[in-house]
Amino acid sequence: MRYNERELLSLSRQPAEKAAEILMRVPKKGSVLKKRLVKLVVNFLFYFRTDEAEPIGALLLEHCRITKEEENVFSISEFCIRFIEEPERKYCFECDSEEQCQEWIEALKRASYEFMRRSLIFYRNEIQKMTGKDPLEQFGISEEARFQLASRKQ
Repeated sequence: MRYNERELLSLSRQPAEKAAEILMRVPKKGSVLKKRLVKLVVNFLFYFRTDEAEPIGALLLEHCRITKEEENVFSISEFCIRFIEEPERKYCFECDSEEQCQEWIEALKRASYEFMRRSLIFYRNEIQKMTGKDPLEQFGISEEARFQLASRKQ
């Protein structure tokens, strides 16, 4: 997927849903951990050198798995992002505490478009059960495929 660099830069400057300086390990560097400012904006995770205003990278949080890593000798509070179509592409983050790690995992899982779509469908069905009316009908979009649970984006 291609992105306009100026638009991404502009998005990276928006208020973050979550931000912190944490240790990060990228696929190309292997076991090297570097302190990065990590910033979650909508469904992008931007990462910056701690002394720079422009991001050095961005991860689109779609079609990925966010998992808590098993405890190891070096860290007890690490999570990783793996991309489904590129399993070798793995970004790991080491937090200051177990609590911070859990907060990041939850925030990142809620950030994807797919999570938002499923939430919309769930609440749409709940409202329909309670009121007997489709809440999307008034907007003329109730039959759109993206609002149907059976619909899967390819």
